[in-house]
Amino acid sequence: MGINDESDIDANLQIGPTSLGMVRLYVEGGGIELPMDFEPEEAEEIAEELRVAAQQARALADGAKSKKK
Repeated sequence: MGINDESDIDANLQIGPTSLGMVRLYVEGGGIELPMDFEPEEAEEIAEELRVAAQQARALADGAKSKKK
């Protein structure tokens, strides 16, 4: 499965700090529990990557809407 493949799998995502000063992304779905811990600096890099991806997705969606008109 790639980044652009759709899936019918439902999952929950929780994000928060741990008592050890890490940032945890906790993904649960399809019978799997996946805790991922990151140093705060790594979490900030991930947040920036998410922000950039959201901008790119918005631009793609806006471009697709423009072509339909």
